Amino acid sequence: MDSYVYVIVALLPLAAAMVIFQTNPYHALVIRGILGAIAALVYTVLGAPDVALTEALVGTLLAISLYAVAVRSSLVLRLGILKDEGVTSNSTESSPEHSFRQLLEDLRTAFGKHYMRVELVPYMDEENLHQALLDKDVHAICTYTESLEGKVQSEAILPYTTTTRLPRIYEILQAEMVSIPVRLSHNSSSQSEMKG
Repeated sequence: MDSYVYVIVALLPLAAAMVIFQTNPYHALVIRGILGAIAALVYTVLGAPDVALTEALVGTLLAISLYAVAVRSSLVLRLGILKDEGVTSNSTESSPEHSFRQLLEDLRTAFGKHYMRVELVPYMDEENLHQALLDKDVHAICTYTESLEGKVQSEAILPYTTTTRLPRIYEILQAEMVSIPVRLSHNSSSQSEMKG
């Protein structure tokens, strides 16, 4: 057996290790495609063209396509808001750093670090908004706090409250509290069952 076969075969565990330790899911998809191409090449060199063709078509192309769809759809934060939230918050707040658009940009930046995108889901009233969180239609809700009297000074500068039902979303927001002007609330599943 020629030495180049050993080199090609040695690339298989290397590519597999790169897939395992990759944190960016899109990069992992690309590396998985490379891994499949290397495997198909090894099968071809070893005299199994039928297995190589199957690996190339099913193991690489089809699997990568399905994984890409799954990754794209699973890395979305569905954020419930009131339909007129942007208008209400911008008209009542004099400071531009507290506007809803700025908050949305801050959230997109924070979740972008975790390869997630923020999708807004508007609701007509606050009752439907909270019910959507309980029904698990959204991952989090963001509401404008109208009354700030009697609040602690540190809370008075935070006109928005974000409530999430997912511990991981809560952890991400908690880590980004320095740059995002929002109060956090976690609605665990046990609380959801008691309210429902």
